[in-house]
Amino acid sequence: MEQRKTQRIKTISEFHHLRGLPKPEHPLISVVDYRDVQRPADIGEVNWVLDFYQISLKQGMTGNFKYGQQHYDFDEGVMFFISPNQVFRIEPEAKPASEKSGWMLLIHPDFLWNTTLAKNIKQYDFFDYSVNEALFLSEKEEKTLNGITDSVRQEYHANIDKFSQTIIISHIETLLNYCERFYERQFITRKITNHKILNKLEAFLKDYLDSDNLASRGLPTVQLIAAALNISPNYLSRMLKTLTGQSTQQFIQDKIIERAKEKLSTTDLSVSEIAYALGFEHPQSFSKLFKNKTMLSPLQFRTSFN
Repeated sequence: MEQRKTQRIKTISEFHHLRGLPKPEHPLISVVDYRDVQRPADIGEVNWVLDFYQISLKQGMTGNFKYGQQHYDFDEGVMFFISPNQVFRIEPEAKPASEKSGWMLLIHPDFLWNTTLAKNIKQYDFFDYSVNEALFLSEKEEKTLNGITDSVRQEYHANIDKFSQTIIISHIETLLNYCERFYERQFITRKITNHKILNKLEAFLKDYLDSDNLASRGLPTVQLIAAALNISPNYLSRMLKTLTGQSTQQFIQDKIIERAKEKLSTTDLSVSEIAYALGFEHPQSFSKLFKNKTMLSPLQFRTSFN
């Protein structure tokens, strides 16, 4: 099988050139209209890496987008976020350009230099999200974000002066804070989808804890579970906080304690045997977790059933 090549785009000017766009008015920041974007015929045969941030809102798109190991399509209007050095691939679309709409905001890290956003941008979880965690916007939310990007565009269209960077950074922070709010809303409004994920999580943990080789496999980790569910650890944790009030680690630990209680009350296995059977390397770690969760040692719990 032929190895797919990876192409890195280092500057916003290079991006404009490769997509048939006019030279950017500012070398470090640009708002691009999707209707103006031209894509090379071999775009689906290349993995792409950007040296800058891309924030996109797309409407009327078809085709697939591969980000990391995940796929999603553009049948709905979605917003997504790409950080520098993340690998993605765009598969060809069927719709003519006239039916597409939306924008992409390109921000080179150098534009953020010596600002608080340079550090804080890493704190926005959605830059780490898998693509099936794209942000779905209402019409009202979309208008809000369109207004902010219009303000960014207008500011760098004007004469650049000593205030320009501060004003544009302020607009970007506002945009990201609105996205943070809309993501929180999405955890609530997309409850059906999230409950399906919760059901899959429950089933995965049951199958994992039912396996006979936990001693060699070890305890289930947040990263393992997130990968199995095709979502990121951050998304999983925030979803569980919304639905259950627990972090992913707390949720896993509660399931392990449930299974431990079952074994302590229905079998004659020793505490050490139960600890190893549940994937603990050291029985002391099991006993400590059990007591933290139940206020009883494993033996005290077992005695309460006799």
